[in-house]
Amino acid sequence: MVLEVVQYGHPILRQKGRRIERITPDLRQLIADMFETMYAAHGIGLAAQQVGQALQLTVLDLRDVTDRPSTLELDGQPADPASLMPLVLINPQIQPLAPEVVGPEGCLSFPDIYADIARPEKIEVRALDGEGRPLHFRCGGLLARAIQHEYDHLQGILFIDRMDRATRQRLQPELEALQARTRARLARAAART
Repeated sequence: MVLEVVQYGHPILRQKGRRIERITPDLRQLIADMFETMYAAHGIGLAAQQVGQALQLTVLDLRDVTDRPSTLELDGQPADPASLMPLVLINPQIQPLAPEVVGPEGCLSFPDIYADIARPEKIEVRALDGEGRPLHFRCGGLLARAIQHEYDHLQGILFIDRMDRATRQRLQPELEALQARTRARLARAAART
């Protein structure tokens, strides 16, 4: 089922996700719905907060991106990043392994808003997969950037928080308009209940 992607101004985007303690049928269904939602929105990553769930859960699939390369190391050996896709990360932990590089980012919760963001070029990731099995890998390029973007969502951090001051000021009118539309939609929904 395609879920609603909440937009900037919704308070859940600022909530840190709860750790997931067990894999349940409801969680499996949420994961399936998140993938369906991400694909329908033409995204490459989606965090649980973006569909209204404050959990330590994100899904990613970069197989359709051909113009921004990714690297992957499994057990110290180079591997094809597509071998991990589609990727579920539960309770992820990340550690930077390289200096920051600047690259373009967008976000499904910020339609048509893009900016260059500085993030470590390479990271180490530890998490559980969708079946609760341990995952451990190193990655770089777009995969590292996308995981860091989604990891931030799980901590209640948004990519606008990582923008430099000049970019944030330039985008401020668009951000304020998006936030106002979202808050008005939430107020109308609350008034109907």
